[in-house]
Amino acid sequence: MKNEVQAGLSTHLRRLWRYGMVLSANSDVAEDLVQATCVRALERAGQYEPGTRLDRWLFSILHSIWLNDVRSRRIRMGQGFVDAETALVTDGLAAAENQVMANEVLRRVEALPEAQRSTVFLAYVEGMSYREVAEILEIPIGTVMSRLATARGKLALKDDAR
Repeated sequence: MKNEVQAGLSTHLRRLWRYGMVLSANSDVAEDLVQATCVRALERAGQYEPGTRLDRWLFSILHSIWLNDVRSRRIRMGQGFVDAETALVTDGLAAAENQVMANEVLRRVEALPEAQRSTVFLAYVEGMSYREVAEILEIPIGTVMSRLATARGKLALKDDAR
């Protein structure tokens, strides 16, 4: 089991970092979250059930670390969120209109409460099912659906925003 976890970690590092950024909006904190997730996953590799999705297990670990450790430290240190423009990485080929729209979406996502941000990320960016999101966040499926519905309303771009 440890070999499976060890081999699978490297394939999920980028996704774990993105989730860390969604939770913390701080690249240093996201890196710390990923590092702590890797350490904990290796320490607890015996708890991983072969045949299940390793990514879900890793996201659950990262989320747990965030809730238990990093969030309280971040609040005590007074760190805030990064600006949407600094969080958005473009390849230089994207049209200006798409860049403006992406910045607006990021601003709106950053404005969501943490619970909605996490739910939106796992469901829409990572493509996880409602059940998987519920298990990772340790909430009922109905709460996932409610958070997504509320977030969709807040994220809806009006024609004048284009």
